[in-house]
Amino acid sequence: MTSGNEKAGASADVVAQAARRRTFAVISHPDAGKSTLTEALALHAAAIEQAGAVHGKSGRRGVTSDWMEIERTRGISITSSVLRFEYGGALLNLLDTPGHADFSEDTYRVLAAVDAAIMLLDSAKGLETQTLKLFDVCRHRGIPVLTFVNKWDRPGREPLELLDEVEQRIGLRPAPLNWPVGIAGDFRGLIDRASGTYTRFRRTPGGATRAIAEEIPAEQAAAEEGEAWETAQEELALLDEIAADLDMAAFHAGICTPVLFGAGLPNFGVGSLLEAVCRLAPPPSARPAADGTSRPVSAPFSGQVFKVQAGMDRAHRDRLAFVRVCSGRFERGMSLVHAETRRPLATKYAQTVFGRDRSTLDAAYPGDVIGLPNASGLTVGDTLYAKTPVVFPPIPAFAPEHFMVARVKDNGRAKQFRRGIDQLGSEGVVQVLRSDLRGDQAPVLAAVGPLQFDVVTARMEHEFNAPVELNRLDYTTARITDKESVEGLTGRRGVEVLTRALDGSLIAIFVDKWRMRAIEREQPELTLTPMLAADIAG
Repeated sequence: MTSGNEKAGASADVVAQAARRRTFAVISHPDAGKSTLTEALALHAAAIEQAGAVHGKSGRRGVTSDWMEIERTRGISITSSVLRFEYGGALLNLLDTPGHADFSEDTYRVLAAVDAAIMLLDSAKGLETQTLKLFDVCRHRGIPVLTFVNKWDRPGREPLELLDEVEQRIGLRPAPLNWPVGIAGDFRGLIDRASGTYTRFRRTPGGATRAIAEEIPAEQAAAEEGEAWETAQEELALLDEIAADLDMAAFHAGICTPVLFGAGLPNFGVGSLLEAVCRLAPPPSARPAADGTSRPVSAPFSGQVFKVQAGMDRAHRDRLAFVRVCSGRFERGMSLVHAETRRPLATKYAQTVFGRDRSTLDAAYPGDVIGLPNASGLTVGDTLYAKTPVVFPPIPAFAPEHFMVARVKDNGRAKQFRRGIDQLGSEGVVQVLRSDLRGDQAPVLAAVGPLQFDVVTARMEHEFNAPVELNRLDYTTARITDKESVEGLTGRRGVEVLTRALDGSLIAIFVDKWRMRAIEREQPELTLTPMLAADIAG
């Protein structure tokens, strides 16, 4: 029997361990350098010895966090992964996310599992469409955002202009923590605003290892940098005049964003960003439950599945559920309850993940990510708990805009076809929609972006040995409906009602939004509910 003192000690240990954790993601528009920055952060924390390159140029390794074959060949991130490492006494869980807009739903799921985000801006392009959408998700979820202006070693815009754009377009008050000496494309070094220290960087061959940083006295910097130094000092004086300083309360409230400058590829300024994450990003805190209460980090174990992924290890061909620890201490082998079914779940083979690599995980605390292999029945958004029951709000699905009918090319592979489609649907690679009219041999696959179908085609062929043929359907708009509305929609031109395999929801799909609105005007009694995540993400 556990004494009160032992319980109090265990609770204090959980709170102390949670305080060390920083769980965060990097959000950006495609080609802003997200995967390169992710590698650079791990490199500076000594979690890896050599950085790869996003586009797999000759003589370089592939990016650690990009493990899927299609990612390596195309040079884009299309699935999320986890990088866990220690730095300066903190334990960091970096949840890498897809940069391409077609995979924004996967990014949305990851943002349900983090406590902070780094908004990555290209110095030449500033705020771009995908960044704006993902920032809106952060704002909706109350996630504090740090800003990193990347690629300062290449031609770009004026730093003050970029700060003004952040404030004017998304309403975040920028608070620069450091300031560049030299215009974009002529990167001399960085001045730390708090200490006044000037750091000059020298890249290593290929940028594959940490850049060499050298602190230069102000008098020497003024003599050697000349006009670039004078310009930087004038700009810093202006920032002081307008009080562009960091307010921690405003940062946590989503009103202010710390801003840092640098270049991910040659590893310039990445160490300062890493230190800022450790110092400023909030640790895990009480998590809202579906019933309106909050689950404190000291409560018995609870966690939420934010991703399900298969095919990470060709030797095992298993399916891994990623679980964000929300409260309590996790111990490998403990019995958990699956909140949605109330069934017990064994955790004997729990793992920690670093990109594609895995190792046995014995214990985890709030903010950590647990990998549960072959945990049958787990889907995105599910809650797990020990002792005290809790259910966390579900993670909404995006409204799909692209639809394909899938058929197996070889009827002799029908069993593998059904198994593969079901698995891809449970992972959230696509939404799988079915109807009695089309039958199980011709499910409708629904996606946010067309590249998701390329992933389906590749994985069905290589993982399930069931090559598929995909035929486009002329639908572009989806809404959730109900049984009472099905009769009013059935047989109408330009609309079809299908059942989502994952949760049994009825989904009405329309050729376009104008057809949907015409039907709404004609039959206002019909239930046609927008998918929440689509509204949030624009």
